[in-house]
Amino acid sequence: MKALILAAGYATRLYPLTENQPKPLLKVGNKVIIEHILDKLKEVSEVEEILVVTNARFHHDFQIWLNHYDYPKKIRIINDGTLNNEDRLGAVGDINYVLKEEDIKDNLLVIAGDNLFGFSLKNFYDFFNQQEHGSVVAFHDLKDVEKVRKKFGVGILEGKRVIGFEEKPAQPNSTLASTCCYVFHKNDLHLVEKSIELGRADNTGDLIKFLTHHSTVHGYVFDEHWFDIGSHESLQEANEVYRNED
Repeated sequence: MKALILAAGYATRLYPLTENQPKPLLKVGNKVIIEHILDKLKEVSEVEEILVVTNARFHHDFQIWLNHYDYPKKIRIINDGTLNNEDRLGAVGDINYVLKEEDIKDNLLVIAGDNLFGFSLKNFYDFFNQQEHGSVVAFHDLKDVEKVRKKFGVGILEGKRVIGFEEKPAQPNSTLASTCCYVFHKNDLHLVEKSIELGRADNTGDLIKFLTHHSTVHGYVFDEHWFDIGSHESLQEANEVYRNED
């Protein structure tokens, strides 16, 4: 099985920090963000290779980083060919790009390159294997409707199954914030392209909503820490936590 790290964004909200370097290569604690994710991926023995999809602007930066990074599994950097925030493919577009370029037919573990989380990816993948079919998305329970209102995609679960999904709702029906951490079942991979063709997958939340209508999606709920590094404030908060953990 392969794992895919999404790292093709331009992170304009973090300027000037990300004007000349990609967000996943920003340092949090004693290492860059992507290395925290890769530490988590070591737990999943089924992952044989890790793909990092980035853009033409930052492809060289990732190659330089990889040349100096020692890791027990194979890592490859994939260039999606985009040059700026205006022509970016978006997260779903990048997933589809890699599926086609790599001709992936097996289950695929996907993680955003700006996601920092405390839960075990081994437990996450074990949860996926325990389901008879369908894909899995990780949800962080913020336990407060005000914390998810107009900020995150929100999952509505019936048992383990995701029966509804709302993108940044004004009136959330749950406190489960969707994180960009998924295992897509091999039988669902064709739905990624289909969702794009139908114009229903501008972001990963839209894709998950689409999957709930055309397949089965299960929710893995965790309480451990989670940071979606999208602002200077969230980067500072993550630094505080990871500085204490180092």
